[in-house]
Amino acid sequence: MASNKEMTREELFRFVEENQVRFVRLQFTDINGMMKNVEIPVDELETALESGIMFDGSSVEGFARLYESDMYLKPDLRTVAMLPWTFDGHRSARIICDVYSDFEHPFDGDPRYRLKLVEEKARKMGFIPYAGPEVEFFILPRQNNRPVFEFLDSGSYFDLLPVDIAEHIRTEVSVHLEEMGLDVETTHHEVAPSQHEVDFRYAEPVIAADNVQTVKLVIKTLAIKNNLYATFMPKPFFGVNGSGMHVHMSLFTLDGKNAFYDESTPDGISQVMRYFIGGLIAHAREITAITNPTINSYKRLVPGYEAPVNIAWSKGNRTALIRIPKARGKSTRIEYRSPDPSCNPYLAFAVILAAGLDGIENKIEPPAAVEENIYQMSESEKQKRGIYRLPSNLKEALNEAENSKLVREVLGEHIWEKFLKLKEREWWEYSTTVTEWERRKYENI
Repeated sequence: MASNKEMTREELFRFVEENQVRFVRLQFTDINGMMKNVEIPVDELETALESGIMFDGSSVEGFARLYESDMYLKPDLRTVAMLPWTFDGHRSARIICDVYSDFEHPFDGDPRYRLKLVEEKARKMGFIPYAGPEVEFFILPRQNNRPVFEFLDSGSYFDLLPVDIAEHIRTEVSVHLEEMGLDVETTHHEVAPSQHEVDFRYAEPVIAADNVQTVKLVIKTLAIKNNLYATFMPKPFFGVNGSGMHVHMSLFTLDGKNAFYDESTPDGISQVMRYFIGGLIAHAREITAITNPTINSYKRLVPGYEAPVNIAWSKGNRTALIRIPKARGKSTRIEYRSPDPSCNPYLAFAVILAAGLDGIENKIEPPAAVEENIYQMSESEKQKRGIYRLPSNLKEALNEAENSKLVREVLGEHIWEKFLKLKEREWWEYSTTVTEWERRKYENI
């Protein structure tokens, strides 16, 4: 289990001196999951630690209105790392920050803070949660600073291709992430041409979400340096698999035992895990707008491309939303398969964890596991077995989220209101845009 040790101030100042750091990038994440940063010269680092660095919150999507715009960045010294590239020869470090309304009070609309609150709830219930995401992405040609939507290769799952630029980038990504303190487990080619995946060791959810943001930053930066384009768009191409971000999650007791494992049961699955699964199934439709927050997300969630569309659980069946990998003991965990990398990882991990904890609190029993191929079942058979579908588009998902008490509580009033407003606007833009597909389809009417 990855756990980042917090630096002391003395260790931090020694670190920046030994690494000849000239600038420090203070990073944070907006409601949409976009990483932002404020850069300060290293001379201002002590001020940042003492009183925070003020920034204009009204300039960040979904943060604050103009008349309440002053906000503060408070560095989390567990996240100090060197950026593995230089700018004009100058070396920079990064520190991920919490956003505060003033230096004493966390900002209620900071996605990282919302996840921290759910982590705290888990601890009060006697659990330490862990999350391990699998981040998929495409590497594409680049022209005039824009992606060219063409494949760079014709590889597929785990292929060992002749060494090309995309393979080289994947190796560079692994090396740089390890230099930044991330424990990379695997990198490999994914099913679709030009598609790749990075997996890293699981950590407490806030650190795991930090790691997702770091992975995206490193991959995008290295692609640019190689005149390529990395996209985390869920479904950039028709007819091939889209990019998901499967999330593995487990709960450990405060004395270090996996609460999902019970050696006395035939399948090794504890009652705690069953309740956690029950909560996820009960809330799956409600949380989908958070785990799959874009128009394009729902073009991935269709049958036939390994993406789940059916709300069910299984001990191995990849057509189900929730899969239980075979590993037991300390490795016993659930794999929640619907999220995609367009999500805000802090908010996505928060709603997944909260849904599972609600199942434990309310002792929600899951339905029977489904081991058959759900894609091949008739609608009537699925209805008989209580297998429902995930929302089929963003509008349907937003309606579910808007009526969800759990989502509203997890996001807090600020994010809940801003998120729905932003996404309703996105749906309106999509619904009123005339596409080339429509022109070709209907031009002869």
